[in-house]
Amino acid sequence: MPIPTNFERPRRLTAKENAFQQIQEWIIDGTLKPSEKLNDVELAKALGVSRTPIRESLQLLEVQGFVEMFPGKATQVTEVEADSIIDLLPPLAVLQALSAELAIPNLTDETIQLLEETNEQFAEAIHDKQFFKALKIDEAFHQIIGDTANNPYITSLVSNLQAHVRRLFFHNSIVLTESSIQDHTDIINLMKKREGETASKIMRENWLRAIEEFRSLKN
Repeated sequence: MPIPTNFERPRRLTAKENAFQQIQEWIIDGTLKPSEKLNDVELAKALGVSRTPIRESLQLLEVQGFVEMFPGKATQVTEVEADSIIDLLPPLAVLQALSAELAIPNLTDETIQLLEETNEQFAEAIHDKQFFKALKIDEAFHQIIGDTANNPYITSLVSNLQAHVRRLFFHNSIVLTESSIQDHTDIINLMKKREGETASKIMRENWLRAIEEFRSLKN
């Protein structure tokens, strides 16, 4: 099981949090491939921790659908099911749409400016065809709205779903297009006008469009 050694370790995290975050990242970006068997001793050595936080991390990753554990036999990375986008995006779309509506009472001029600047960066990355960079900026855009909504339950659920979105992106099941740039602009303008219901509608459509784009790629 090849494990890179030149990664940047997150700071100010517990051993379990560090292990969880890094193993999840390796699964998402394909460093740890679908169906690959995981060795807790090797992972512990690579991350400089004991086997206990590794095992705890793998248990959490199983709950989130990134690994499968077969007691007494093996632990392995789950397969990537491209069609899972059809089940993944609708709940994420609803949560993101709700965040847009809940964020409006907490909006400040600084938040609006940050959203506009982030969307400009997103547009630049899309135009330059730097799609992974665009994905990270898109996450940042929605994170700003989520943070402004200030609902920890939504934040927790979105974080888990977003990790699966990143994995599907790395496995070419999600494609970012220029239409999202205009969606972001419309969402910002509607939020500025305090038109929460319409902003929520555009946000939901923004996420669900990816399903149609996925289906068109298959045909």
